[in-house]
Amino acid sequence: MADNKTTNRAKTIKYIELSLGGGMVDVELDKEHYDMAIDKAVAKYRQRSSRAVEESFMVLTLAPNESNYTLPDEVIEVRAIYRQNAGGVGSSATSFEPFEAGYLNMYMLNASAGGGLATFELWMGQRELLGKMFGAYVIYTWSNTSKRLSLHRHIKGDEAVIIHTYNYRPDESLLADTSSAPWIKDYATAVAKMTLGQARSKFSQLAGPQGGVTLNGTDLITQAQAELEKLEEDLKTYADGGTPLGFIFG
Repeated sequence: MADNKTTNRAKTIKYIELSLGGGMVDVELDKEHYDMAIDKAVAKYRQRSSRAVEESFMVLTLAPNESNYTLPDEVIEVRAIYRQNAGGVGSSATSFEPFEAGYLNMYMLNASAGGGLATFELWMGQRELLGKMFGAYVIYTWSNTSKRLSLHRHIKGDEAVIIHTYNYRPDESLLADTSSAPWIKDYATAVAKMTLGQARSKFSQLAGPQGGVTLNGTDLITQAQAELEKLEEDLKTYADGGTPLGFIFG
């Protein structure tokens, strides 16, 4: 089975080449130029669109006497760190499961008249209080530049924690997405057109036996600039299906 990343990028390169007239005229671009155009389009999309980011959870095993950890490059934000035993002091109250308790309360103990949501509220309040008292919440510092996660706590033993993160979507995912792929392809085509125009504009005319050939470098640059402006405006109006900014009260 072919690698999806290679396939999607190869399809995008072919799309750019054909959009520039490849097959009918000679396009003076190498593979490095196509890769540069795609990388620039992906970087711009990640900078401007909410669809370039995904929410995920990852498991991190803490080591004794170690407070600094390096996360993968695709992680851009750490939202929270959850311990498996929230406020864990060996109490069964910290592992309270509301759905099991609801089943027990309703069908086995037949105590719905005196319990129900009130019992659930009391259990959850107790669990939150235990968490505040016995260290369920981990204070940390996150550096997006170095991808370094620093925990402000002395780790005394091995413990697995759940990290709530926001990650950049991989390139192959963006190039396969029906919403993001068209924008990236068109933006990369415009970047490639700009590169080609800049190269051709250095020589406005080439001498030849029939009087020479006039190159269209200036026209390509003008077209590319207009296309890039339109595509960036599309991101401002969320034409790619991105999520608009929410309302802020206060």
